[in-house]
Amino acid sequence: MEEDGAVTVYSGSAITDTKKNSFSIKVGIAQMLRGGAIAEVTTVNQAKIAESAGVCCLVVSEPKGPGISRMPDPSLIKEIKQAVALPVMAKARVGHFVEAQILEAIGVDYIDESEILALADEDHFVNKHNFRAPFVCGCRDLGEALRRVREGAAMVRTQGDLAGTGSIVDTVHNVRKVMGDIRILSNMDDDEVFTFSKKIGAPYDIVAQTKQMGRLPVVHFAAGGIVTPADAALMMQLGCDGVFVGSDIFNCSDPYKKVRAIVQAVRNYNDPHILAAASSGLEEAMGGLNLNENRVERFVSDENY
Repeated sequence: MEEDGAVTVYSGSAITDTKKNSFSIKVGIAQMLRGGAIAEVTTVNQAKIAESAGVCCLVVSEPKGPGISRMPDPSLIKEIKQAVALPVMAKARVGHFVEAQILEAIGVDYIDESEILALADEDHFVNKHNFRAPFVCGCRDLGEALRRVREGAAMVRTQGDLAGTGSIVDTVHNVRKVMGDIRILSNMDDDEVFTFSKKIGAPYDIVAQTKQMGRLPVVHFAAGGIVTPADAALMMQLGCDGVFVGSDIFNCSDPYKKVRAIVQAVRNYNDPHILAAASSGLEEAMGGLNLNENRVERFVSDENY
């Protein structure tokens, strides 16, 4: 089929434009991040600290503040790309394909179509097959994850703690839900997959591929409330391929020690002795990451609402 002179090729579950990187290539690029920790940074200094601590990738964000949260300033992204040798990811608003075009034009390695930012389009996500750069998208359940994969996401981030409470409970719940549904799917008869795909609102071919693989067909990270080595190891033991840590991790007395401990936990998540060593002596370094009374009260109130 031809559209505006470009040939669109349909091959299995992949939909590609021959003028762009194929979906399989983008999935392969995202696979390079497996087994790592991705750190959110808002300054060049934070980027340098994260790089020295051993993270596998940086995601650039605007500093948190009042008003609409948007794509970060391209000049900040360029500064960080010049300052470090790591892959750099940057956030675009959901559905804002022009922000994504700008990020690709300045050479980011990955684009995060982030639901954490303000929405640009309530009804449509970016058609990620139209871009060379691999996309990362968030999800809270298996159906949402596979819908994003159909749109071209080469990596999925199971997201919790959108309210910024510092709690890991939503992340654990959502990761367990995704993994539990995959286990249920893996034990289904083939003729049950049609009904299951309708139930979760996901394309049948991607659901069938997930059943065959016994896992998501793309790299799967977790994000939200992950602030300790134990948190990171928990996500890995639940079956994730890596973790995102927020920029709040730098708001402490020794951010290098904190980020390094989480990197070690991700790499050695099944070794309790290494996890114990990584977790030791972090209380002072975590001073700015503990929940204060107001945040605890707000979190409990929200949970009981």
